[in-house]
Amino acid sequence: MSEVTFNVDSSECIRKLSDKFQFLFEPGLISDMCRTGMIRKFKEGTTIMDIGQILTHMPLVINGSLKIMKEDKEGNELLLYYLELGDTCAVTLSCCTKPTKSTIKAVTESDAEILFIPVEKMEDWMVKYKSWRGFVLDSYNIRMNEMLDAIDNLAFNNMEERLYKFLRDKVMVTKDAKLHITHFQIANELHSSRVVISRIMKKLENEGLVIQHRNYVEVKEFM
Repeated sequence: MSEVTFNVDSSECIRKLSDKFQFLFEPGLISDMCRTGMIRKFKEGTTIMDIGQILTHMPLVINGSLKIMKEDKEGNELLLYYLELGDTCAVTLSCCTKPTKSTIKAVTESDAEILFIPVEKMEDWMVKYKSWRGFVLDSYNIRMNEMLDAIDNLAFNNMEERLYKFLRDKVMVTKDAKLHITHFQIANELHSSRVVISRIMKKLENEGLVIQHRNYVEVKEFM
């Protein structure tokens, strides 16, 4: 795993988290986060949580983004949702009372900086901090709605609609209309084949929705 653990002192940690999360969390909670948590930095494409791994910490995104995926018995992956600044994963929130095996995979979509908080603190903070209680409940609601959207997209949309939604979502997460991604990578994430994705990408290009280059794709809606 490509990661760096930051040995930041308490005052530096509080400054860093206050800059990012003062609109979310009260000062006392930020102090507790710095006292019990650990800040780590990961390169793009790093798996920070894998299926079957015992969950001991919950991730809180400070910088960058993650993608959360489900995997079938054959090892095929399905994208569920993205995590960005201030987001955490609903799966870890549901495992705050005892060690539990992860049922999802979390991979950095870009270089990312993440605060890992011991899961045993989560229940204590639900009682101690109003801001944490609101954050947990809101996060549950947002993540569940995103998973329902993913299920609806899979069940009711055709592949062209799924592909274009995938490209739009990726642009909004990366904040870049240029997506450095291959047809093979798209096919893996959408449970399709490279041949099918290549054909649909050509159709989207003919419709004026995307521009394909040798090493990247541009989504014209965001140019």
